[in-house]
Amino acid sequence: MPTISMFYGIIIYMYNEKGGKHNVPHIHAEYGDDEAVFDLSGEIIEGSLPVKKRRMVQAWISIHEEELLANWKLLSKGEGYFKIPPLQ
Repeated sequence: MPTISMFYGIIIYMYNEKGGKHNVPHIHAEYGDDEAVFDLSGEIIEGSLPVKKRRMVQAWISIHEEELLANWKLLSKGEGYFKIPPLQ
């Protein structure tokens, strides 16, 4: 699963699950032993993160929604991906 960003101990991954359980563009966020899947509007699809970390991820998604969608399209076509700047 390609790592597209890291900030404040949170690792953000994205990959396409063709035919998988998620049909909407989404990211995976890991923090320690916690993991959550977010759609590109910032809503949690499954899992959980501590509240402060969840809010950071949601803010980051809001800032980078267009880039995330572009990455999703590239990965859906089996092409490469690009890194997205961290939350600062």
